[in-house]
Amino acid sequence: MMDCEAPLSGVVVEVCVETNTEVETGQLLVILESMKVHVRVESEATGIVDEVYCRPGDSIQRGQPLLKINATQSEIKISDTTHSNQQGEQHNSYAEWQARTKLSQDSARTDAVAKRHAKGYASARENLAQLCDLDSFLEYGELAVAAQRARVDYETLKTTTAADGVITGIGQVNGVETAIVINDYSVLAGTQGYFHHMKIDRILEVAEQRKIPVIMFTEGGGGRPGDTDVTTVNSGLQCTSFGTWAGLSGKVPRISVANGYNFAGNAALFGAADITIATKKSWVGMAGPAMIEGGGLGSFSPMDIGPIEVQQANGVVDIVAVDEKHACKLASRLVSLLSIPRFSNFENQNQETLNLVMPNNRKVTYDVNDVVTTIADSESVIELQANFAGSIRTYLARVGGRSIGVMANDCRVLGGAIDADAGLKASRFMTLCDDFSLPIVSLCDTPGFMVGPEHESQGAVRKLAELFKAGAKITVPFYAVVLRKCYGLGAQAMLGGSTQRPQYTMSWPSGEFGAMGLEGAVKLGFKKELEAAPSAEARKELFDELLAKQYERGQAIEVASVLELDAVIDPRETRRYLSQLLDS
Repeated sequence: MMDCEAPLSGVVVEVCVETNTEVETGQLLVILESMKVHVRVESEATGIVDEVYCRPGDSIQRGQPLLKINATQSEIKISDTTHSNQQGEQHNSYAEWQARTKLSQDSARTDAVAKRHAKGYASARENLAQLCDLDSFLEYGELAVAAQRARVDYETLKTTTAADGVITGIGQVNGVETAIVINDYSVLAGTQGYFHHMKIDRILEVAEQRKIPVIMFTEGGGGRPGDTDVTTVNSGLQCTSFGTWAGLSGKVPRISVANGYNFAGNAALFGAADITIATKKSWVGMAGPAMIEGGGLGSFSPMDIGPIEVQQANGVVDIVAVDEKHACKLASRLVSLLSIPRFSNFENQNQETLNLVMPNNRKVTYDVNDVVTTIADSESVIELQANFAGSIRTYLARVGGRSIGVMANDCRVLGGAIDADAGLKASRFMTLCDDFSLPIVSLCDTPGFMVGPEHESQGAVRKLAELFKAGAKITVPFYAVVLRKCYGLGAQAMLGGSTQRPQYTMSWPSGEFGAMGLEGAVKLGFKKELEAAPSAEARKELFDELLAKQYERGQAIEVASVLELDAVIDPRETRRYLSQLLDS
């Protein structure tokens, strides 16, 4: 005979047995309620109830007897744990949740998806699936709708404004944990509403906390004036998304992707990224047609504003993608290059071809892209701003599995002379590499800075000086390879300030050095001698003789002999030298 005591204080909800009731192991005796939770008291013995001390509604203190049992086999054990539904049924709320989440999926928004497909575009969720590793995406704020419940039926908003026009979350992209923002043009033309901005701010804060890269698809028409539920906001200028996005600069890699129309606030987000990708069917502008016309500046079609032909030529777009699928692949590769410093598996091309790159005639051009792709690991090279300021080309790549940045003069453009745009392009690139700890390799072949009155009108003095400022500030390993011409201030800028600035400065045997271009040096330095020549034929003969002497003095092997550079190397050994330096 023993008392069954209450395991905790509470109220008796139900007494399930009476006096003289036979009970078995596991049988429910009493249900108590404590802190809004039902607690079952069960028997783990066989016996007979001798006496019941409690009734429904009684307040019970812990340790107070509930009933007395005459146990015939073993002692009674009190269970103080909660139990799942004894009938094995799902909770009633599960079906409601399941139905609600389906409304934000493409399967419930067939008309909207069909419109996207009719334009040759993917839906936002199709882009998400293309971007993320399978089943890796954790969505934030899926159940949001536009703040328009006062003017639109709530049930309608659940599908027409699914996720309030922006998908946000965290997923694995090429094996890298990445924050993802995909503006959904099928929702109110991708416009940015109240909850839309809240979702962007939330995921950007998470990205900063977790120190993970961000990929943002920016398609959309800018600010949304129709969120009438927000009655305490007048101008909307308190929005923090733009500052938060820009504030991640230098902290985590940020990649933006433009497709279709990207106007106003959406364009601002696109342009503020570290690397910008745009499809061939994209238009990017700081204002859309309505705002332009409202400002009295004329009536324009959306396709007149910032087409890809304009934005790739002016440097706004870093990489042009064929379509959204290609853009996803590029973004995936970039995330890997910027986030994983070293790969163990890689292949490379035959280095013997580098010995055949340089023409014997120093005035004949060659393709520096061939040099970069040969030195780098196979299929690792991504060029940035390929259609802008081409006298300096910029690449992200790998050498020996190690992520690096490469900047190289292209002698096919302005003879490799560095103009104002190229100077800004290269300084921005050096800063990008420094921000994300990418060693920099500079391939130098330049006659110097671009000169002339027209060029000065572009603010060349200020813009080209940015190259020296960027070179002075970088903290990552910096290596230089002189391929051919290395003249004047332009060459010094390519070397971070001087031949002594890189941790290792090497040259191919074809390298030639000087304070200015050889022809200019002869004309300036030997002006009197040339003017004194008795004839034009004699003047040319003297000029060629002086030029040859200048060339001989400036050859790489002669410059190396007085320690102005560290080594002259076989072109075929360039990759080996860089691999060893990167591993040190």
